[in-house]
Amino acid sequence: MSKIIAVHSFRGGTGKSNLTANLAVAVALQGNRVAIVDTDLQSPGIHALFNINETITGKTLNDYLWNRSSIADTAYDVSSDLDIEGKGRVFLIPSSINADEIARILCEGYNVSILKSGFRRLIEELQLDYLFIDTHPGLSRETLLSIAISDLLMVILRPDRQDFQGTAVTVNVARQLKVQMMMVINKTPNRMNFSELQQKVEKTYNVPIAAIFPLSEDMAQLGSSGLFCLEYPNHPLSQMLQQVAKKVLINKQ
Repeated sequence: MSKIIAVHSFRGGTGKSNLTANLAVAVALQGNRVAIVDTDLQSPGIHALFNINETITGKTLNDYLWNRSSIADTAYDVSSDLDIEGKGRVFLIPSSINADEIARILCEGYNVSILKSGFRRLIEELQLDYLFIDTHPGLSRETLLSIAISDLLMVILRPDRQDFQGTAVTVNVARQLKVQMMMVINKTPNRMNFSELQQKVEKTYNVPIAAIFPLSEDMAQLGSSGLFCLEYPNHPLSQMLQQVAKKVLINKQ
């Protein structure tokens, strides 16, 4: 049975898109058919991790939202570019980075309800095992919908007071929607006590911690110009990503 995983953070700058892309690829490397949808329509960017040209010439999620395309026609099969072999596949559904398209979204909005039917259609037509949703930070109509229809919500936060306060709002909303959750703490300074941090976060939110990722100079140096788990497959950070992927796979069973 297919599974929808929403990856969300209350604030920007948490590394959410990087984590979404790397986690999705790690899951695909285990022989799964995976799609990633960039629903951050106001500030899209996950396509850069897959080296898709910044002047995207094909269809995007915006075309589907404006009834100019079917949702399946917006999906890029990037599997061969990632050297993924066997049954595993990765499809990317990017949002438009055209300034006029972004302005239209901001000014006019769109019918959020068609996202739900679009996600279901993607799962059916692409025969997906997992659909990852890279959400827009904060809480909006589209993020609320993405959270509500997900089988698992992965909440990303940094060990930062503002992140802690905003994440509490997200967790409360997810609980009201009865959505299963995991948390990932990202960009953690190496000098921090990871064990104490985990205890504090689990006590505060009563949500299991999937991983605590350290602040990585290697990740920063890569600068979103590729997928860390493929560029540095033996790196401790990549091994942690694989462990989180296993938790996602176990969670499906």
